[in-house]
Amino acid sequence: MSELSEKLLYEKKSIYRTADAKTKEDIFAYAEGYKHFIDVAKTEREAVKEGIALAEKKGYMPYKFGDRIEVGARYYYNNRNKNLFVFRIGSEDIEKDGIRIIAAHIDSPRLDLKQCPVYEDSEMCFFKTHYYGGIKKYQWTTIPLALHGVIVRADGAEMIVNVGEDDTDPVFYINDLLPHLAQEQSKKTLGEAIPGESLNVLVGAMPVEGEEGDAIKLNVLRILNEKYGITEADFLSAEICAVPAAKARDVGFDRALVGGYGHDDRVCSYPALTALLDSPDTRHTVIVVLADKEEIGSEGNTGMQSYLLEDLMEQIAASAGKNPRVVRSVSTCLSADVNAAYDPNFKDAFEKANSSMLSCGAALSKYTGSRGKSGSNDASAEYIGRLRRIFAQKGVVWQSAELGKVDLGGGGTVAKYISKMNIDVVDLGVPVISMHAPYEVISKADLYSAYLAFLAFIE
Repeated sequence: MSELSEKLLYEKKSIYRTADAKTKEDIFAYAEGYKHFIDVAKTEREAVKEGIALAEKKGYMPYKFGDRIEVGARYYYNNRNKNLFVFRIGSEDIEKDGIRIIAAHIDSPRLDLKQCPVYEDSEMCFFKTHYYGGIKKYQWTTIPLALHGVIVRADGAEMIVNVGEDDTDPVFYINDLLPHLAQEQSKKTLGEAIPGESLNVLVGAMPVEGEEGDAIKLNVLRILNEKYGITEADFLSAEICAVPAAKARDVGFDRALVGGYGHDDRVCSYPALTALLDSPDTRHTVIVVLADKEEIGSEGNTGMQSYLLEDLMEQIAASAGKNPRVVRSVSTCLSADVNAAYDPNFKDAFEKANSSMLSCGAALSKYTGSRGKSGSNDASAEYIGRLRRIFAQKGVVWQSAELGKVDLGGGGTVAKYISKMNIDVVDLGVPVISMHAPYEVISKADLYSAYLAFLAFIE
């Protein structure tokens, strides 16, 4: 590239093409911690538990509303075991410096068990499911599944469920029709070939000896009763989901990529959290939000549409004797959510110049939304200009990106809910191949780029 071209043109280039040996070593080392995280945190409850463990190792203490918040202190707030706030109080005046917020989500598409899930049919026992978030239903058949969640018994005892992850565990399965008999099924669209009501998880085939009727169902319930002390009625107060049983693995001969379940959005949650925990800077007040329910619209008291972030910011302001409205007006946020990486196998879905490219750095999306930017935050040019300067000063490699072609659909993030609080916010996250599939792919270089971007934003 000529000097003039380098000066005037904008080009996305793979980090792997320019990184030195030390940088590549750092990229690969960081990915190992991330792979462990997504293996042990396949649900939002597990992500909160692991997040708290990481925070406590760095000296963060539990917070409850009403506690005095001290300068220099480190806290975490566990919201109903599904939503985590990790925050550090800096020495700068928050009416001038604001609060720096990074908000990611820790829920992922999955199959939730219905409240009355257990049934027997034709010498097989199944659990009925209700899919959570946007999925391609056909992708969830004929793969090994694990069951994760919690059962609250009638006596109030909470039983943690995690079956299918250990090599000695059984796994679970959703049937599909053999191709020899699938002529009629094959005529249907991908979206119609597997109805939601057919996503039934196979859990057993052996009857209780000497029993008549639903003896296989009875045997499954007997096993669950022996293990967890539950009856069928206890499913009424349970939250159990089926997730892929596969572990995160390196992808490709060069190991430059990572395949795993739940990259969306734990591939942003992990670098957001570790950036805060690793940052030595104590001047700025920082909050990392690991939110629930983003995949279904950020609803409920653990999603970003709740008032909890606003409440926490008001508590921090009150402890410092500051006006919370002023604090919000000067605060800034990165909505840390994934972007759809350009895929040359499906190039008709993308407009290449404005798509995120794999391994070219964290993707900044000025706007998301659908078609005519519906449901988008659409960050200001001034705020993006500020971030450009921050990233340039810290040597962060990043790229600009939209979410596919304009008229094909699109998607939203938590950004629009945070911006309603009069806070500047923009989306920044990791490009993902096969987003929302049971097994997605990301680049280790993009993961590390997001970590460096969050560090730069914090500091």
